[in-house]
Amino acid sequence: MRALRILVIVAVILGGLFVIADRVAVGFAEDEAAQQLKTSEGLTTTPDVSIKGFPFLTQVASGELDDVEVGIANYEASTGKADESIRIADLKANMRGVAFSSDYSSATATSATGSATISYDELLKAAKSEPADIGLGFTARVVGLSDGGKGKIKVNVEIDPPALDPQTVSVLSTVSVKGDTVEVHADSLPSVGGLDLAEDAARSITDFQQAIDDLPGGIKLDKVEAAPDGVEITVKGSNVRLAG
Repeated sequence: MRALRILVIVAVILGGLFVIADRVAVGFAEDEAAQQLKTSEGLTTTPDVSIKGFPFLTQVASGELDDVEVGIANYEASTGKADESIRIADLKANMRGVAFSSDYSSATATSATGSATISYDELLKAAKSEPADIGLGFTARVVGLSDGGKGKIKVNVEIDPPALDPQTVSVLSTVSVKGDTVEVHADSLPSVGGLDLAEDAARSITDFQQAIDDLPGGIKLDKVEAAPDGVEITVKGSNVRLAG
C-alpha cells in the first residue's frame, strides 16, 4: 500500500508539472503567433491569438493544432482603389486544422469562419455624400446610414429641389454580398412632395457598393446583415494563412 501511495503521489506531481509545462508552452506559442501575424498582415496593434485544446504539446508533436482563435480589433481592408481603405472592427476568426512548418515560421488552416463589423460611418464613405444632379434641377446626397430593423439599412437622403428648402427622406435598403463587394439596394425609391423621381437618377444616389479586398489570410466575405452598430459580416475560407 505504501508503494502504491508513493506511485500515486509521483503520478500526481508529474501530471501537475506536465500541465504547467503545457500551459507555459501554449502561452509562448500564442505570443509568437500573434507577433508573426502582426508582421505578416502589417497590423498596427498586436492581435489576440488563442490556441484551444489540451494538451497543447501533443498537438505540436502531431504538427497540427485543432483550433486557433484570432481576434483583430481594427483591420484596414483594401477597397480596390489606390490609397483607400475601409476599417473592419472586431474581426474574430476561428481556424480549424492549423498545420505549421517544421521551423514554425508559417501556419495554414484547413478552414476558417469568422465575424466582424463595418460601422455605418465607415460604410457611408462609399455612398454619394456630395450633392449630385438627379435631373429637373434637383440635387441629392446621402447624409446618413443607420439600422432600419429586420436586417435592413436606413439610408437618409437629402434632396434639394429648385426654389424650395432641402428635404431629408429615408429609404429602407437591402444589404447583400456579391463576391468581394457589399451592395446596398433601396427597396423603394424616395419621392418629394408627391413627385416620384426618375428611377435611374434616384438609384444613382440611394444604391451603392463597397469592395472589401485583402482580408487577413485570404478569408472572404460570406454574408452581411444590418445591425444596430453597423453592418455585421461573416467570413469564411479554406487553406487560410495564419502566419508566414
